[in-house]
Amino acid sequence: MNAHMNGPERLLDSGGVAVDRLPMLNVIFDRLASTFAESLRQLSATPPYISVSFIRNDRIGDTLEQYESTAIVAVLYSPELDARILMGFDRDFLFSMVDVLLGADGTEPPHEEDRAFSNIELRLAKVLFVEGAQSFQSAFSAIVPVTFRIERIETRMDFAVLGRRNNPAVVGSLLLQALGRGGELFVLIPQSVLTPFRHALARVTSSEPSSGDQKWARQFQTEVQRSAVTVNAILEELPMTLADVAAFKVGDVIELNATPRSMVRLDCNRQPLFHCLLGQADGAYTLQVEATATPDGMSVLDVVQTLP
Repeated sequence: MNAHMNGPERLLDSGGVAVDRLPMLNVIFDRLASTFAESLRQLSATPPYISVSFIRNDRIGDTLEQYESTAIVAVLYSPELDARILMGFDRDFLFSMVDVLLGADGTEPPHEEDRAFSNIELRLAKVLFVEGAQSFQSAFSAIVPVTFRIERIETRMDFAVLGRRNNPAVVGSLLLQALGRGGELFVLIPQSVLTPFRHALARVTSSEPSSGDQKWARQFQTEVQRSAVTVNAILEELPMTLADVAAFKVGDVIELNATPRSMVRLDCNRQPLFHCLLGQADGAYTLQVEATATPDGMSVLDVVQTLP
C-alpha cells in the first residue's frame, strides 16, 4: 500500500487483486493464447488453436489440488520481479501436443490410460514449457518488461511450491484444440506478484476517448463517500498466549506500555491509516492526525528514522 495515499484512496486500495477490476489481465492472457499458438504452429504441421477459458481468483492450494495427478507443471522464475509463477499442462494437453509434434494425423485413439509420463513426453513437455514461458514473457510485457525462465518441472503438485497453500492467486485457464482433441493449459500467479502492478492492470488500453456520463460519475462518487465505515483508535496491542487470556478474571489489572504521549493508530477495516496524538476537548477524548501509517503499522516518520 502506498504510504502517500490519502484516507479515501487507502480504503479503496485495500481490497486486493480482484480479476473483474483488472481488465488488462484479459489482454495478457489473450496475448498469451495467440502468441503461444503461433509459436506451436512453427513446430508442427497441424495448426493448434488456443483460446482463453476463464480467469479467476483462487487459493494456491485449491488450484494445485484440482490438478493433482492430472497435470505437469513448470515453476517459472522472473529475476526482474524476484517472483515465481506456475504454468501447467493437463494430461490431455500434453498427450495431444505430443501427437501433433510427432506427426500424428488424428486417426489414432486418444491416450486414456492413467500412467506416468514417459521420458519422451517429459522432454517434449520441457520444449512446450520453454515456448510457453517465452509467450507469457511477451504477453506480460504489456505491463512491465520481464523475463521468465524454467526453474524446474514437477509432476506432483506437492512439490510445486509458491508459498503458503492458502495464499490468494489469480488462475488463467486456456483451452487447446488440435487433431480433433483438446486439453488445458493453466497459469497460476500469486496475488503478491500482481499487487505492485494492480493500477496498471486496472487501466483499459484503448484509442477511443472516454465518453462516460460525468453527471452519473459525480453522483456515484458522492454516494460512495456517504458510505458508513467504522474507524478504530488503537492505543496499545499486547502479545499474549491463549492461556494468559483464559486466566483473566474480574478485577485483574492489565498494564500497558502506552502513555498519554504515545501515538494512537487509526485503523479502518483492519488497515492502518494514520498515527495520531491523544488529547481531550470538552470532556471527550480527541485524536490529532500526525502521520500516515504504513501497512506494518509504522508511521512514515518511523520509516524515515530507520533509513540508513
